[in-house]
Amino acid sequence: MTETAMPAGPSAQQGAIAAESNAIGIVIRKLRKARGKSLADIAQGISRSVSFVSQIERGNAQPSIADLKGIAQLLGVPVGWFFLSDSVPPDEIGRVVRSHDRRQLGNSTQGLLEELLSPDIGGSFEMFLSTFEPGATMEQATLRDTEEEGYVVKGSLTLWIGERQFSLNAGDSFRIVREPFRWSNPTQSEARVLWVIAPPAY
Repeated sequence: MTETAMPAGPSAQQGAIAAESNAIGIVIRKLRKARGKSLADIAQGISRSVSFVSQIERGNAQPSIADLKGIAQLLGVPVGWFFLSDSVPPDEIGRVVRSHDRRQLGNSTQGLLEELLSPDIGGSFEMFLSTFEPGATMEQATLRDTEEEGYVVKGSLTLWIGERQFSLNAGDSFRIVREPFRWSNPTQSEARVLWVIAPPAY
């Protein structure tokens, strides 16, 4: 398989390609580290060399669509996670997230849509707006080495933390500290929760 580095030489088009590749590389590196994966893990997963993956992360090589699809699958995100809207001003990157430019995980058909409110996942915590569809249920409890807090913005949610069950309504908040938890939305309306996780888990 041919590994293609970006062509040299100044031009407006090459400058745009370089800027996009650099931005994609930064996002891939931050997400890879958050997932606890090595360069070798990614390289093996997409049948590329460690050197080439390293070049991608440094913005010195342009990944193909197949590369990005493979990396996205390995890191558990949609391909769109790696791209910022062309409308994002340079001075807002890493600082501001507009409502129409949020990165998303999941979808309504799966019962849970999570929108990243943090500008990226490189900080000491991350913030999501989680939308739980009517009747959606997390069947198996999950345990993460994190401290998490949430605020119910809209609707109602049943939350199990450890062995305790809590019925939460709009205006209620909660904390989960390294305990197994699961949730359910038993109502006929969607529930929306502002969810903060530290350290980043996504």
